[in-house]
Amino acid sequence: MCGATVQGTPHLGHLRSAVCFDILVRWLEASGYAVTYCRNVTDVDDKILRAAAAEGIAWWALAERNARAFTDAYALLGCRLPDVEPRAAGHIPDMIALIERLIDGGHAYPAGGDVYFDVNTAAGYGSLSGQRLAEMRPAEDADPEDRITAAVKRDPRDFALWKGAKPGEPSWRTPWGPGRPGWHLECSAMATGYLGSVFDIHGGGIDLVFPHHENERAQSTAAGDQFARYWLHNGLVALGGEKMSKSAGHALAAVEALGQVRPQELRYYLGQAHYRSTIDYSRDALDEAVAAYQRIERFVSRAQHAVVSRDGQAPHLLDMPGAAPSAALPISFAAAMDDDLAVPAALAAVHATVHDGNYALSTGNIESIRTSLAQTRAMLRVLGLDPLDPAWRTSDPDDRLHSVVDALVALVLRQRETARARGDYASADSIRDTLEDTGVAVDDTPEGPRWELKR
Repeated sequence: MCGATVQGTPHLGHLRSAVCFDILVRWLEASGYAVTYCRNVTDVDDKILRAAAAEGIAWWALAERNARAFTDAYALLGCRLPDVEPRAAGHIPDMIALIERLIDGGHAYPAGGDVYFDVNTAAGYGSLSGQRLAEMRPAEDADPEDRITAAVKRDPRDFALWKGAKPGEPSWRTPWGPGRPGWHLECSAMATGYLGSVFDIHGGGIDLVFPHHENERAQSTAAGDQFARYWLHNGLVALGGEKMSKSAGHALAAVEALGQVRPQELRYYLGQAHYRSTIDYSRDALDEAVAAYQRIERFVSRAQHAVVSRDGQAPHLLDMPGAAPSAALPISFAAAMDDDLAVPAALAAVHATVHDGNYALSTGNIESIRTSLAQTRAMLRVLGLDPLDPAWRTSDPDDRLHSVVDALVALVLRQRETARARGDYASADSIRDTLEDTGVAVDDTPEGPRWELKR
């Protein structure tokens, strides 16, 4: 997966891409595949150099700071770490070796201190993006990150593999002079360096299809690598009908969104649509996603409490770490996920199971409760949304604060039950109202009163 170019902090578009591919990895593993997940980081690039210059700091310092912000945001949303997360600046020798292969094969040429890929030598150039070479715009029009040096190019559509050193920019020594790599080259070298000359899936945002992924594919196959068998591209997040873009000043920052809702609620919002569709952000749509997730969460909490109250402990299978057991997944959910990751249909299966589970709770059918809970949590684990996952728990390592609050609320609820038992309903209602005012919601169930923090 093409990860972030870390010229700034993450926005919702970045987080959506991470969530979509996290769901893909989880589903592949739940389906029995062994997955090696490589997500690269572009940490040397024109945008990064400009942003660093504007702040008056070193390019690597800005890249490191922002890369850590991305890592933190991904973790908050429950995205598991990739198996490897290479950075461009750490793989310059691999990039130089790839350029040498391309020059030796007649697919690239040095010019004016730069090195360019000759698109006319690439068989099928344009097939990934559905274009014909004769109808393509020159590279400088399609990709503003490429320097405009048409005078030294054989064809204005050729793109830079290596950019000659400029004053104040980082550079590395090569047979063609000092300089730094082009963006497209970086990703090809890192992908094949960790996954081999042929691998199964290459992912990224839909905005990367052209020119980035088209150029990646062209240079890699020209060098003799089969490269990716399949390409998956996630849709973008729009704001007011326009693509979110930090460089254009048109984006909702991750920290801003996470200040409005809980991380698991934001994950639900970002992952609920089909990965190829565009999401047009609005606060109303976010609130609807929050309400939908909380309905699921309330069922899981109530059902878990009912099972524990009946059995004396939580079911061991439900609390085992790792992938969801496939036997617990409803057929409708698995069929949806196998159909190009149709998460909307998969979530419909989740909500249907929650509906059945809530009915079982109302009738006290413990076996149906247990089955619905197991199926719901198995599906939610695939989607990274299990409310009981440790990722969503308090940061208190000993849960001491929760234990203290639980004991205090339990004491108050016992006082309420005592008042009800002696017929003093006014006092019982007053206790409940006081708890509600302090943010504690009380739910009277067949197994007794339960409480949770109001959301």
